[in-house]
Parts: sequence; structure tokens; C-alpha cells
Amino acid sequence: MRVCRLPLLLPGFVAVGLAVSGCVSPHPPGAADTASAVESGDPLEDTNRGIFSLNQAVDHAVLVPVAKTYRTVVPPPVRQSLRAFLRNLNGPVIFLNDTLQGHLDLAADTLGRLAINTTIGIGGMFDVAAIIGIPYHSNDMGITLATWGFADGPYVVIPILGPSNVRDLIGQVADSFADPGDYFAGQHHLLWAAIARSATSGIDVRSRNIESLADIEKTALDYYATIRSLYRQRRAAQIRHEQPNLPNPTPIGGDGGSEPAISYTVAPSAKSPEVPAK
Repeated sequence: MRVCRLPLLLPGFVAVGLAVSGCVSPHPPGAADTASAVESGDPLEDTNRGIFSLNQAVDHAVLVPVAKTYRTVVPPPVRQSLRAFLRNLNGPVIFLNDTLQGHLDLAADTLGRLAINTTIGIGGMFDVAAIIGIPYHSNDMGITLATWGFADGPYVVIPILGPSNVRDLIGQVADSFADPGDYFAGQHHLLWAAIARSATSGIDVRSRNIESLADIEKTALDYYATIRSLYRQRRAAQIRHEQPNLPNPTPIGGDGGSEPAISYTVAPSAKSPEVPAK
């Protein structure tokens, strides 16, 4: 029986989060709050806020210190090679989604990157393809489902993994089943390797977004609503196959893309104002 990567544990995390957040939610939603939450595409807002608070506690106590230590201890060239290696491992899933979306040009780029970086790049440790003009792009089943016309569904906050929605949640599970690395780990009972891969990717992503997310947290009147808006804007850009000029609010389960831009703007939501550009 194959062992699956961390995203396949998401349904369990959701169930735990729903149970726990019932104890930590600040107050039961009234009729006005419920109407506002549904209108904002967040009918589970009260539950989501409870999980979000728990995630913030874990982030401040564990993820940020670990990410800072990783950034301090591991030299930049090594971090860059590790990031290239992890991206190369994601190549087959990206190629599959490029193809399913009908983007044959992107699929050709992904296939070329896989061939070049796996061979000349020594197993993906060096991004030779980018040097010769084939840039990296991310892709996933959540984007494929969006391309096929599936609605995103309610916004959800997953314990530890952060913001998502029903469509992206299903996409993450599908990607995990389609991932050759996950299949190999399952066939050879290497659960630790799958967990280490997800954890390392998450730490790397978090290390590249420490300052930008901290700045948003300091300036936002409602950090939860701002992160919700940030996540949606970032995903909308990815669905359009644009490079999102926004920091990644999801610490685990998503590629960080390129280094966060120095300037960014988060559109206002019902409970959060626009974050001024730095």
C-alpha cells in the first residue's frame, strides 16, 4: 500500500481543525456575521478564524524560528540548489498539469527543464535550464480544475498548512497521487522521505516570506481578512499563469515561486484596508 505525502492528510487536518476551533472560536456567528461571511465566500469564517489563530501560534513559536535558523545556517548557494532540486522533483506533476490545461508550450518547457536539469544539472541540484533561457513556472491540479471551470468553493484554513479552498484542497490530494516521488516513497515504505520533502519545501518557502508577512501583520487591521485576500489574489495570478507579485501566505504545500517582490499591495477586503506598498 503506497504511502502518500502530507497533502493526503489534509482531510484529517480539516476534521481536527473543525473540532478544535469549536472550542477556541471567540463567539458564535450572528445572522449579520453569517450573511457577511457567505457574501465574502467564507461561510466557515468563525471556524477558519479559530484555526488561523492556532496556525499563528505555531508559526510564531515554531515555523518562523526554524525558518530563520535555516536561512542563517544554510548558505545561500546551498539553499538555491536545494530549491532547484525540490522544483525538479515537482516537474512531472507540473508537466501533467501543463498538458491537461492544453498549454503545450509550457509542457514543452517543463519537459525540457526536467531533461536538462536532471542530467546536466546533476539530478536537479542546479537550474541549468533557467541559465539557458527556460524559466521555471509552477502549476498544480487546483489551477487545472480552475481552467476547466470548477468553482473555488468556500475558503478554508487548514491546520498548519494555512489558507486554501475546496478546489485547491482536492487539487493537492490529486497532485500527491500523481507525483512519482510519492509513488516511489510509498512503494519502498519511505514515509520519512515524503515528510522531509514537504517539510523542507515549507521551511524554504517560509524563510523567503518572513519579513513581507511580518510587515503585513503589523499594518493590517484584520490580519485574517488580509491573508484571505492575499491568498485569493495570489491564486488568481497563478491561474492566469502570471508571476504573483505577492508573498506566499501558505507555509507548506505550495512553491514559493521567485523571491518575494520588495513592493506589493493587497487589495482591501470587508475587514482589512489596503496594505501600503513599502
